[in-house]
Amino acid sequence: MTATLTPSRTDAPARVRAARPLRTELRRGLGPWAGTAVAVTVLVAMYGKGPQWQTRWTDVTALLHVTVGLLGGPLALAAGCWQGGRDRRRGTTELWGSVPRSPLRHLLVSAAPSALWPAAGVLLADAVSLLATWPYASVGRPFLELLAADAVAIASLGALGHLAGRLVPWRLTAPLLGIVGYVGLAIGTYTQSEARWLSPASEYTYPWARTVWWFGPVSMAWTAGLALAALLAYGARPARLRAFALIPLAVAVTAAGLILRLPSDEGPWRLDPALTRAVCDRGSPQVCVTVLDEKLLPAVSEALAPLNARLAGLPGAPARWAVGPVDPRPGDVELPDPAQDTVRGRVERADLYRNSAVAQLFADTCEPGDFMGPNAERASLVNAAVIEWLAPTPSDYGPDTAAAQPYTDRLNAKSPAAQRDYLTRYLAANPCHPDEVPIP
Repeated sequence: MTATLTPSRTDAPARVRAARPLRTELRRGLGPWAGTAVAVTVLVAMYGKGPQWQTRWTDVTALLHVTVGLLGGPLALAAGCWQGGRDRRRGTTELWGSVPRSPLRHLLVSAAPSALWPAAGVLLADAVSLLATWPYASVGRPFLELLAADAVAIASLGALGHLAGRLVPWRLTAPLLGIVGYVGLAIGTYTQSEARWLSPASEYTYPWARTVWWFGPVSMAWTAGLALAALLAYGARPARLRAFALIPLAVAVTAAGLILRLPSDEGPWRLDPALTRAVCDRGSPQVCVTVLDEKLLPAVSEALAPLNARLAGLPGAPARWAVGPVDPRPGDVELPDPAQDTVRGRVERADLYRNSAVAQLFADTCEPGDFMGPNAERASLVNAAVIEWLAPTPSDYGPDTAAAQPYTDRLNAKSPAAQRDYLTRYLAANPCHPDEVPIP
């Protein structure tokens, strides 16, 4: 019997996936830690100031901008600098020079973690802050183009820090660069010139405004152009290719020129009429806020209800409590900004808010020479007593009102009808003329 020989089957060799340098660089080294540090730092700073920004999209954007620039920027610089000096500290510079990859490509791949991870940390902090604001913001939308410009600025700072680490691989370069970056960005927030709008940490608070449409993209071109020009000038080989760095540099200079044309006071912000429309309740006096704070109106009306109960129907009482740039009417009295006193849709200190509203009601500006004479001190005490009677000053806030207490006791001792009669006479008097102020 003859055996039949079957040819042996040889398995095909397994395909080996080629390593991707960019993926490897992004997963290793300081990059992930830098992104985490930026995100945690920004979120901790935002959490500590939650009541200041969880009401309006403008407020959360403004605080994120300053926090990201002032805290995230130096972190990105320092982390990028440490990452950039890695090759020289390890003595692998000549090894990398022997690989077939071009110097510019190697530079861009090695700098990617320094730029992309801090930017990712910024975007994560932005997303968390916007989600925390969404239930309480009334109208409008997040300023996504400004937040994107902040992320690009942080990425650019990380890339510039990476170059600094390559040029000066000293171990103390990274912390020193972070300190210098913080001081430089902090100084930029205090200058009042047009140049402050070039800074990634310039402060702006314009609740009823929007930016000009081109500011976000131009800001990205300004910061990204500088970083790309520096990368090309350092890494392009041969030397004649470095001339291409002039292209992003020209873009950055043009963008800076446009930003420097902005007014030094309002910068890129312009009043948005759609956000200043008045929204009022049906009380007497009426309480009016802008449509920007429409969700806060019920809480503000409730806080002022005890005060309005005493003022309703009195001659000389305010016709409206108004806040923000609403169209003024005769009898309007300006309210304190409710966004500064509300936390997650409720007035945190209703007693303090009422007291501030009464202080606004009697905040007359007297001409020089008015409010003088022998009865000036008594009139001042009567004014304090009326404020205390309408809306007592919280015990943990404000000046001592013990001297006005006798007049407050007299008001409390009167009947409701006598109280309204006295308040009518007080509202009709000129508070700048002490002799006209009636005594309880």
